[in-house]
Amino acid sequence: MSHARDNDEPQKPATNPDASAQDTIQVILQKIIIAHQQSIALLQQTETAYGRLIPRQLLTLLERDSIVDVKLGDQIERKLTIMFSDIRDFTPLSESMTPSENFEFINSYLGVMEPVIDRHRGIIDKYMGDAIMALFTQSADDAVTGSIAMLKKLEHYNAGRGRAGYTPIQIGIGLNTGMVIIGTVGGANRMDSTVIGDVVNLTSRIEEATKTYHTQLLISQNTLYDLVDPSKYDIRFLDRIRVKGKTQPLSVYEVFDNDPAALRNAKRESRAKFEEAIACYHMKEIPQAMELLTECINIAPDDIPARIYLARCDEYLVAGHHTSTGELDASMEWRKEFLIGIEEIDKSHERLFGQVNTFISSITKDGNKAISGLLTFLTDHAQSCFRIEEDLMRRHGYKFLDSHMQEHKRFIENFTALRVEADAAKSNLRYLSFRTQLLLFDWFTGHIAKTDRHMGRFLIYAL
Repeated sequence: MSHARDNDEPQKPATNPDASAQDTIQVILQKIIIAHQQSIALLQQTETAYGRLIPRQLLTLLERDSIVDVKLGDQIERKLTIMFSDIRDFTPLSESMTPSENFEFINSYLGVMEPVIDRHRGIIDKYMGDAIMALFTQSADDAVTGSIAMLKKLEHYNAGRGRAGYTPIQIGIGLNTGMVIIGTVGGANRMDSTVIGDVVNLTSRIEEATKTYHTQLLISQNTLYDLVDPSKYDIRFLDRIRVKGKTQPLSVYEVFDNDPAALRNAKRESRAKFEEAIACYHMKEIPQAMELLTECINIAPDDIPARIYLARCDEYLVAGHHTSTGELDASMEWRKEFLIGIEEIDKSHERLFGQVNTFISSITKDGNKAISGLLTFLTDHAQSCFRIEEDLMRRHGYKFLDSHMQEHKRFIENFTALRVEADAAKSNLRYLSFRTQLLLFDWFTGHIAKTDRHMGRFLIYAL
């Protein structure tokens, strides 16, 4: 009986060593897969976080797929437009806030501006307190339209500040275009991306000049030349400025698309008078400059640059001080930076240089005849010198050919327009002389001394 009960007890199933091992392996594999997925997610989060410090667009420019591929000393040369902007009178504004309020305000403002720059294909290179440095690698037009959009966005931002009981803020924006090196600098344990080039320092000075003229947006002659169609914007010549540490002056232009409608329309109406008034001031035709500036102010009472120039006229009459870069109506000095190292092109540039000095010395005596003669010479110069340069660039695969040719095209458009005016003899002679000299000074200092020299270095190496 006892044996029968023993036989009736349930039997334990036989264990399968292989099945148990397989289950264990499955568990381990599942853990490995989960750990791998978590690692990938962490890497993606890390790369996204680094992307806030080094923008993805910069990685693309450096031809790197990931932040981990970036090495110290990576660099690439590009022509682009630099933008500097900052908040006016930020120091007293900052002193009225606590440190915490300062951070909240800065982040609020930058958070509003960042998407605007991004939509216009800009890359934010640095935040410097309340200032922004951005790069526009596709076109100068992106930089100008992006800046106009930032100022438009500022209107909405200030409306919100007003509703919250805060005072509105103003910003200044400076733009400049040229060749730069984008790359990484630093040491073994700490590196950063940066942009190096003369164009960067000049852009900072242009932005500072917005404070002098109480303007929102200033662009350099270099950016103006790079625009596809400058007539799309409200632009007027403002001044020649000499930047500290630079031998060559720079022409700056006001973009006033964001002025209040009444002021913008008034500036459009007075633009020709305003630019002629500035020409008269720089050519020391002070009574005529004052007469024209007074007419401009009657049309546009809130035109602050016009009032600044009128005050300069008064200062000249009282103290004899003339705010000018001093090169007008004076013979130009040939400088080594005008040489590019290709004999045929250098000789062509020297002939142009000599013709400019002949023009300057004869303008008072020969008037429109001197202007017409110079502009006829420029036609021959453009047809011969430009053709030589463009053929060499095509033949040797110069990667900045399109941009270079754009500057040629703009130069031809400008002197062709001047030639039409000179032939019609409708414009003031001194005004035409000023504009002709301005065109040539900008051409030597902006194109020949920079763009052509860059081309020359490339061609010398290629040849």
